[in-house]
Amino acid sequence: MNFIERRNERILGRWLMACCLVLLILVIVGGATRLTGSGLSMVEWQPLTVIPPMNEESWMAEFDAYRASPEYQKINYGMSLSEFKVIYWWEFGHRLLARGLGLVFALPLLFFWVRGMVPVRLRWPLLGLLALGGFQGWLGWYMVQSGLVDIPRVSPYRLAAHLGVALVIFAIMFRLALSLLWPGPRRPAPRRWRPWTIALLAMVSVTIIWGAFVAGLNAGLVYNTFPLMAGQWIPHGILGLEPTWRNLFENTATVQFIHRVLAVVTFVIALVAWLRVWKREPDARIRWTFHALFAVVAIQVGLGIATLLTYVPVTLGTIHQGVAVLVLAAVIGADYLADRDPSGERQTAHETRLTTA
Repeated sequence: MNFIERRNERILGRWLMACCLVLLILVIVGGATRLTGSGLSMVEWQPLTVIPPMNEESWMAEFDAYRASPEYQKINYGMSLSEFKVIYWWEFGHRLLARGLGLVFALPLLFFWVRGMVPVRLRWPLLGLLALGGFQGWLGWYMVQSGLVDIPRVSPYRLAAHLGVALVIFAIMFRLALSLLWPGPRRPAPRRWRPWTIALLAMVSVTIIWGAFVAGLNAGLVYNTFPLMAGQWIPHGILGLEPTWRNLFENTATVQFIHRVLAVVTFVIALVAWLRVWKREPDARIRWTFHALFAVVAIQVGLGIATLLTYVPVTLGTIHQGVAVLVLAAVIGADYLADRDPSGERQTAHETRLTTA
């Protein structure tokens, strides 16, 4: 790879990292939007609208549309216009930031493509990310629609799908960015820690998705003790719904119980992996990566417990959702180092410079 190609890849890697940062902020704002009860304040999609109401007449039009919704009729009846503006701004900011992410991704991609800076091997993955982003925007509205009829609450299934697709997009962008910023050949034999990172990736992903079901059912507002649930390790009514499979996704006791178990198992795997790497791994980069991985997992578990014990305040709940994305990033980073050898790229680049000189 010549100097120009390497420079272009670094630029693409920094751009994708910037997109990851914007997506992280979007997930955090999305969490705050949900926790403040703002997600159903805009009852129309209007994907091209980027200007909020600018006068009293337009505000009243938005408010009248909201007052016809089930959420106003059944939960917020009697809400004032000033109170409506608070929840409207949260949802408007969330949608505007989502559109901003689309522009931050699409416009530079077009520029890089026209300039011939996108390697052939990245063209389909980047186009796939663009398509996923468009699908994610539609999925967000599909989620909101579920709360605009009869029951004023978005479907937990659609909420989990919406968050899940966001995390898939984040994971792909972050992994691509790592390969562009710190490229290197695959190790002849992956580090023996890679099975641990793969297990953690699976556990973290499933735990986050079950966290979305907890959020969708407001299951964090019941059984606000830890480690016991209402004085029991396994709460009553955990299989109270028929058919049985519905309990996994619709029973508040079962969903919270599963999320707890997944989180604890994830913590234990991260702890054991960290201890083994700390004692047996000679590569300092891998050791420090696992230090960071275990630290962020421990912080996330502590945040989860604190959020539960304090009945899910907006600040803690929002931070908890944001740190979940950081845990995912840490696992992906650890897995990358366990499978690749970035030092090989640095050595090749050094040899190239010597040859050029």
